[in-house]
Amino acid sequence: QVRVVESGGGLVQAGGSLRLSCAASGSIFSINDMGWYRQVPGKQRELVAAITSGGSKNYGDSVKGRFTISRDNAKKTVYLQMSSLKPEDTGVYYCNVEVISPIGGGSYYWGQGTQVTVSS
Repeated sequence: QVRVVESGGGLVQAGGSLRLSCAASGSIFSINDMGWYRQVPGKQRELVAAITSGGSKNYGDSVKGRFTISRDNAKKTVYLQMSSLKPEDTGVYYCNVEVISPIGGGSYYWGQGTQVTVSS
C-alpha cells in the first residue's frame, strides 16, 4: 500500500508565506508526476502546481510567479513554497502522486489534505 501525507498548512496573513510538504511512503518503485491541488467549498478541485520526474513544472495561472513547486526524489517528497499569499489562496490543499508499483503499473494517490487560510 501507499501512503501520502501532507503537512505545513495553517493560518497566515495576506502577503505572508507558507511551505507545504507531501511525503509518499509504502510499496513504491518510483514516482512520476507529483502535484498540488486546491479545493474550496462549492468549487471543483483545481491544479495549483505539478512537477514531473524530470523536473518540468506547470502552474495554475493564479499562482504563477508566487508559488514554487519542487521535489526531493530520494525522500519521495514534493514541496510547495507559497509566497505573497492572498485571501483567495485559502482552501484545502491536496497532494497527488503517480506511483509506479514494484510489480509494475502506475496508480494515482491523494493525501488527506491540509488547510491553508489566508486572512486579509
